[in-house]
Amino acid sequence: MVWFRAVGRMFCSTAQSGAAPGSASRWEKMKTSKAGVWCRSLLSDYREACRETVVGAWERPLKTSLYASLLGSAWICFYTKPDRSLFEAALLERSNQLALLSPWVRNATSDSHVQSLMKLRNEGRLRCASLGLLSVIYRADFDPDVTLYEARCSNLSTPWRELPQRVLDIGFAGHWWILDSKMNDYDVNEEEFKFLPAYMQATSPPSVQEVGKNQNLHKDSWLPLTMEEEKAHAVEMKRS
Repeated sequence: MVWFRAVGRMFCSTAQSGAAPGSASRWEKMKTSKAGVWCRSLLSDYREACRETVVGAWERPLKTSLYASLLGSAWICFYTKPDRSLFEAALLERSNQLALLSPWVRNATSDSHVQSLMKLRNEGRLRCASLGLLSVIYRADFDPDVTLYEARCSNLSTPWRELPQRVLDIGFAGHWWILDSKMNDYDVNEEEFKFLPAYMQATSPPSVQEVGKNQNLHKDSWLPLTMEEEKAHAVEMKRS
């Protein structure tokens, strides 16, 4: 048994001593090959670029903060960019808000804008294009499932230069700006006030003096009445 162990150790040591130069030479060949030289130069360039970035950020903190703020803002805008599903959800919500109001109370601008968008949605003519930091909703001429020749022929398709005329809304930072602006005062029908006198059609905010006067009157209204005390004082004055 001892003899077998000695022979095994001798073979193992011989194999290791023979494999070491081969592996070392193979590693040297890989380092000196074209791929090895290219990888080493690439790592060296990346290391130098990272070192220069750190040194530049340390020497110019204001410029670095500005660039970091711009990159962070761009990332936030890209992350919060709404898509078509969010536009349809916002459109249905605005439509429900208008449906809860009487036709005599709805704002004509809000109602006509939402109704036109709902008509295009039901016809399948709404399209959404992603432009990096923002999304654009525009109208198309046909539904994507239409098989008419005018809808399938590429020569009759709408050119890109007409896209600004077809834009319906712009999505940026999680909001649809045109839809939100059209819904301002959606429950105020301006047609109701066109027959009023001019001085009653427009209202101005109250001044500071008027606000203070109204507040004082409101506070005085909560004070207890003193009519009985005044009458008693008047009777005493008469008796005297």
